[in-house]
Amino acid sequence: MKKFETHTSTCPIVHTMSYIGGKWKPIILGRLLNGAVRFGKLAVQIPDISRKILTEQLKELEEDGLIIRHSYSEKPPRVEYELSEIGQTVIPVLMAMTELGSKMHEAITQHKRSAARAHR
Repeated sequence: MKKFETHTSTCPIVHTMSYIGGKWKPIILGRLLNGAVRFGKLAVQIPDISRKILTEQLKELEEDGLIIRHSYSEKPPRVEYELSEIGQTVIPVLMAMTELGSKMHEAITQHKRSAARAHR
């Protein structure tokens, strides 16, 4: 089994989290798994994020090369985002996070129910 790096500046997990970590980036990337999505649709699909934060997160993802921004000179202007080639390498991680999240949510919910019953 491969060991974890002990120094954070060389730790691959730290590098990964700096690009895709945080509250919103994995969710945004997950919304782009099936192809290009317009900004307005992203805002609707992620209702808890403000437009300002969505814009900032999209800009960071674009700067890091994980997504591509397409701007169309139409009236009204249309902007779409899609995963880049680098961004597509994140798909297995997002799918694993989805599966793990479902399993953890179920297990932790069950654990809390059991603990609540034990404290009665």
